[in-house]
Amino acid sequence: MFTLRTVAQPDTLEAAYKLVTEKRNNTILGGCAYLRLGSQTIPVGVDLSKLGLQYITEHSSTIEIGAMTSLREVETHAAVKNCGAGLLSKAVANIVGVQFRNIATVGASVFMRYGFSDFLTALLALDAEVELVKGGRMSLIAFLDSPRTKDILTKVIIRKCNGHAAYQALRNSAADYPLLTVAVSRLDGKWRIAVGARPTRAKLAAQAAARLENAGQEITAAVTEEAARLAVSELPFGSNRRASAAYRQAVAETLIKRAIAEVAACK
Repeated sequence: MFTLRTVAQPDTLEAAYKLVTEKRNNTILGGCAYLRLGSQTIPVGVDLSKLGLQYITEHSSTIEIGAMTSLREVETHAAVKNCGAGLLSKAVANIVGVQFRNIATVGASVFMRYGFSDFLTALLALDAEVELVKGGRMSLIAFLDSPRTKDILTKVIIRKCNGHAAYQALRNSAADYPLLTVAVSRLDGKWRIAVGARPTRAKLAAQAAARLENAGQEITAAVTEEAARLAVSELPFGSNRRASAAYRQAVAETLIKRAIAEVAACK
C-alpha cells in the first residue's frame, strides 16, 4: 500500500503539470488500481478528477478517450464496440474483474507502459495516437519508443477504420494478469500483429505483418504458419516467475495463428 503526504486537485492541466514535475516522487492519481500493488511514499498525489478527462467522444473519423476514463467504460461504450471490430472492448473484458475495471484508468494503462497491459496490446493493433501536455500529439508507437519523462497523458485517439480484428490472451485463471497477449488486425487493408506480456510491453511484429500483406487476400494455412514463426523470431521474449521465455514463445506462435485465422475468416 502507498502513503500520501498531500493530495492536490488542480483546476487546469498547466497547474497539474507543474505539480507533477516539481518533485521526482510527485505522482498522478487516477483510479490508483496499480498504485495499490506497490509500496511507496508520495509527497504530493495529483488528482486529475477536476480536469474533465473522463469521456469518450465520437467524431466523424476518430474516437477520443480521456485519460480518466475507466476500462469498464471502454468495455461497454457503443462507439468503442463498433470501432476496429470491437478490439478494445474484447481486450479489456477479462482484466481481473468488473470492480477493478471500474477504477483502472486509460491514462495509467497507457502512460505506465505496463508489460501485462491487455489494453496497450489492442491499441497498438489499432494504430492509436496519444496526446500529452508537454509532448503533444504523437503515435502510440512513437510514445512507447520515447524515453520516460514527467508528463501527463490527456487522451487516446483511435482512427475509425473498416476491417476485422481478433484478440487472444493466456491466463492461469480468468481473473489473473495475462502470461501473454496477442492482437491481430486487418483494418483498411493493413495488417498489424501486436504481442504483449513477453513479459515486457507490447510490440508490433512488422515482418510478420508484411508477410501477410504480401500474401494478398488469400491467407492460407501455410502463410499463417510462416507469419506466426516470423513474429516469434523477430520479437524478444523473457522469463519471470510466471513463465519462461521458451514457454511464451511456444504460446505466442499458437495464439498468433489463431488470431490470424480468425481475422482471415472474416469477409
